[in-house]
Amino acid sequence: MSSLKPFSKLPALNTANILLVESEEQLQQSLAAALVEEASVTVNVRLAKSLPLPVENEESRPRIDLVVFIINLTSELSFQSAEASLKYLDPGYFLGKVCFMVTNARSASVPTERLDGVRKLAASLHCPLLFAEDQTSDGVTNATERLLTMLKVAAGLVPMATALYLSHLTRCTVPPDIDQPSFD
Repeated sequence: MSSLKPFSKLPALNTANILLVESEEQLQQSLAAALVEEASVTVNVRLAKSLPLPVENEESRPRIDLVVFIINLTSELSFQSAEASLKYLDPGYFLGKVCFMVTNARSASVPTERLDGVRKLAASLHCPLLFAEDQTSDGVTNATERLLTMLKVAAGLVPMATALYLSHLTRCTVPPDIDQPSFD
């Protein structure tokens, strides 16, 4: 098992490659289907439950332009799996080629500590944190549009924009009072 490196392979012309990492595969399949339908560029979607990726097909694996960790807030295992997978990414990915996507944030059964933990994780790695609604087709469509925008920039398909610049504009920040008890 090896770490994933962002610049170890040459990019393909008019092609963007995205890796969706989700331990439970709820949103992963519908996002993959919607991303592949993009007409302006060729989008290759790779799916994984966790990292590291197997070494067997490393030579034929394309360069991954964007890694998306999908975290279901109703599952502690989902958060732990994403957190454990981070160590298999090369530090170069954290220069605008990683983002976190959270689902079920509106659920009443989600502990606020878990959402705070995801926000702290994204903020500490200077990565964007996206919220997605996976129960409706409109929610999946909106999530797909946001990911496509980030993917095109990360793949270098948008002139005068870089993944690092976009990441700086969209990164997650943690308010200074997040560790304070809430009085809700």
